[in-house]
Amino acid sequence: MSFKINISEKSGKTHKLETEASGLIGKKLHDKIQGQEIIPDLAGYEFEITGASDKSGFTVMKDVEGIGLKKVLLTYGKGFKKRPKKEGKKKRSQNKPKGLRLRKTVRGNTISEAISQINLKLIKEGGKKLSEVFSDPNKASESEKPVEEKPKE
Repeated sequence: MSFKINISEKSGKTHKLETEASGLIGKKLHDKIQGQEIIPDLAGYEFEITGASDKSGFTVMKDVEGIGLKKVLLTYGKGFKKRPKKEGKKKRSQNKPKGLRLRKTVRGNTISEAISQINLKLIKEGGKKLSEVFSDPNKASESEKPVEEKPKE
């Protein structure tokens, strides 16, 4: 199972990567991992797992133990952004109604085969810059190509 990995820097830049990282299976939310567990080019880097979601879009919650799906009573926040039914298609009010809670399905805090997307935060930088590691070779070769001029008629 391949993971879609989003690595965010402090500057706000996000680097996307799709890889078979079997070293991540069994890790929990907010665990620190070494870069070489993802790909060898990231040796010397250290990341923190900040979030994940599974193939169906269910988010990973840190309060739910294990790898399975579970229904949890949630208030506004992570995994719950719904507005009340009584509001209908009216203009959305700025104030969220007090006391609105719903039972929503979430996934446990451990990374498993069912997870499809993982968010990582950069903690310690390695030898190379992330922009050098994730530079697209196609973009570099396109910029080096000479521009062809059209002949004038």
